Amino acid sequence: MWSTGRASIDLNADLGEGFGRWRLTDDDALLSVVTSANVACGYHAGDASTMRGVCAMAAERGVAIGAQVSYRDLAGFGRRAMDIEPGDLAADVAYQIGALEVFARAAGSRVSYVKPHGALYNRVVTDEAQAEAVAEGVALAGARLPVLGLPGSALHRAAAAAGLPVVGEAFADRAYTEDGALVPRREPGAVIADPDAVVRRSVGIATEGRVTTHRGGTLAVRARSLCVHGDTEGAAALARRVREGLAAAGVAVEPFA
Repeated sequence: MWSTGRASIDLNADLGEGFGRWRLTDDDALLSVVTSANVACGYHAGDASTMRGVCAMAAERGVAIGAQVSYRDLAGFGRRAMDIEPGDLAADVAYQIGALEVFARAAGSRVSYVKPHGALYNRVVTDEAQAEAVAEGVALAGARLPVLGLPGSALHRAAAAAGLPVVGEAFADRAYTEDGALVPRREPGAVIADPDAVVRRSVGIATEGRVTTHRGGTLAVRARSLCVHGDTEGAAALARRVREGLAAAGVAVEPFA
């Protein structure tokens, strides 16, 4: 990571985001670039065949497999706010991890970490009860899996309290508020579209531990993993540019798990 003598960072992307005949992410292309794959587990996207295929490709290429858990919201792609009872959410999280673990092990690999998706990711930045439910679900799944999320979030506090490792994440292609949260997608400029800007931000995060906010300020970001969204148009080409930019800056790109 950036605070050590040799700068290194993990590069992750959301994969397996399809359902049936519908495909959103270019899994094959992204798996040739990223070091960690956040695999949709059937609640916001993904189905059994897709999960199996992504796990097989990831295992073959030495890419770490992560369970991207979500609210049960296929129609809204997991990006709609939902109120789920904590006990039900914990069970849903464990269920998704367990489903992906079957396919990861069949491919000769394993689920190496957990990352919430969409509305759940944003909710557990501040919602202590929902964050504790996610941590409970990870523990219920039976493995002491690292939890990937925003540094300083309620999710990281809950995971640490549950004895789970936590891994800080930053976003190459998302705008940040002054307090370190992500700018909501409904607001202009929430997604960074300029590839050069994305590369510059990625290098700054990895080498200096900082990023420019949407208002032009400077925000300290301690991240071991960097996310490029897989559903962004041209995501694979963008991820490749980010990786090349990191390498040119002397940053090693390697999985954290």
